Amino acid sequence: MARRSFRPDALPETFVDDPARLAECVAHLRTVDLLGFDTEFVGEETFRPELCLVQISTVERLFVIDPYHCGPVEEFWKLMHDPARTVIAHAGREEVRMCQFFSGKPPASIFDTQIAIGLIGSTYPISYAGLVQEILGVRLNKSDTLTDWRRRPLTVSQMRYAYDDVRYLIPAYERIVKRLKKLERLAWAQEEFATFLHWAVGNDPTVERWRKLKGIGSLGERELALLQELYGWRERTAERQNRPVRTVLRDDVLVEAARAGARSPEDFLQIRGLPKSEFANILAAVRRGRGRPLAECPEVQTQPHEPPQMPTLTAILSLVLGELCEELNLAQSLVCSQYHIKDVIRAYAPGAEAPEDSPFAKGWRREFIFPRLQRVLEGKVSIRVADPSKGTPLELRAIADGE
Repeated sequence: MARRSFRPDALPETFVDDPARLAECVAHLRTVDLLGFDTEFVGEETFRPELCLVQISTVERLFVIDPYHCGPVEEFWKLMHDPARTVIAHAGREEVRMCQFFSGKPPASIFDTQIAIGLIGSTYPISYAGLVQEILGVRLNKSDTLTDWRRRPLTVSQMRYAYDDVRYLIPAYERIVKRLKKLERLAWAQEEFATFLHWAVGNDPTVERWRKLKGIGSLGERELALLQELYGWRERTAERQNRPVRTVLRDDVLVEAARAGARSPEDFLQIRGLPKSEFANILAAVRRGRGRPLAECPEVQTQPHEPPQMPTLTAILSLVLGELCEELNLAQSLVCSQYHIKDVIRAYAPGAEAPEDSPFAKGWRREFIFPRLQRVLEGKVSIRVADPSKGTPLELRAIADGE
């Protein structure tokens, strides 16, 4: 996508490791309406990732903030809440969560370059290094990706890595926005960013994360009630002790404890891997689950029956979607998953709308993608192999009425 290698301006670089430099940084950021944002953290040993660095870029300057030594950073986080200030990040879920945790709110106006580049035909998801090379023609050295950012002093290599992680965000943003405007997709991008923010902060009460545990397909309603209580206990314990949830209790032990505890508390106590120091709290969770009226226990969710034609129709629509994405310059993996293609097929009826919880139910997917998939299912589109040597060998043609 980049025709020639981009040469960034030699911007002043400031390492913010005391309150005076932080005040200078904040004063500068108050004057800008566009900033690049990244963080470095270590998350393997704690419930909540430990923030080690904050990197910021503007058109004029680069900053690396050391939260261990710069003093309170509340004034910095407040800058993120101004909707007139666009915050540019790449795959910025953790950056959004950091802002939410430290300030109580996510950034008011986020632009995620990983999402945006998928709306102009690039690979999705794409790494930051891949984005910079594709958009700007610059190769980045990512050798410090797994470094321990808690250690001080930082090495020269670490500092270069930290500055480079935001050095190219604004130039990449400018080129991507230009392409989005040309394709008339800025509104599409804003729609995607709003959805991204919603999921990044995890504030959807309809999402039951415990249902994603492996091995729960054979559990009944009573066992699911116990699992729900045990899962909640584990989350609260991990947060209180600031430990990864897996170190409090493994997923497989959690599921087996729910299964055994539904039979009797005695069976539950025979499970290996339960932390003895938490027996009383775990047993209390089991008793809460056992004490629920059956009508208040979680429903057993069964997989919808797939008719024999489902694999064939899914394969056809996936091929059609690939052709449409090539035609529209979209990353197919950004549009939807195989699961959602099956949703379209299950809900099919002439003129039917997409299911309410489907990505095709609203926005640009509903307007530009869903009707074309519907027309294929309605038999209003012919498909033929036009050129077997091409990456997209199919040709789609609308069938006229009466043809």
